[in-house]
Amino acid sequence: MTTKDSVDSFLSQYDEQVYAYALQLRGVLSANLPNVTEQLDLPARMIAYGYGQKYAEMVCTIIPSKKGLKLGFYKGVDLPDPDKLLEGTGKTSRYVEITSDKQIKSVALKKLIKSAWSAYKNRMKDQQVKS
Repeated sequence: MTTKDSVDSFLSQYDEQVYAYALQLRGVLSANLPNVTEQLDLPARMIAYGYGQKYAEMVCTIIPSKKGLKLGFYKGVDLPDPDKLLEGTGKTSRYVEITSDKQIKSVALKKLIKSAWSAYKNRMKDQQVKS
């Protein structure tokens, strides 16, 4: 479990806009991912949101940088994306470049977050069946 102060301290290293967007995004994630755990990963310079310590139990990540802010999705290649928000060419992950308050509050982004949560729940069900 991460403390609010440690995440705030981490995010305060970035410019004001990245910091402000990240705070808003944290609120949207906690509102749309019931009982999610927030974990600060300093070596990777990101904040992970998930339901356990394993990579497979992760739903998404906030990735701040000097250039801006991204919301990354584990297994993003498998998520429905009718609004064409997802970017990236990795084998499993995809991300959304966060560029405005309006985008953070958008129905499209919230639908994508809820889809990622549903995908997580289905992965966990599949793992239980295999066990």
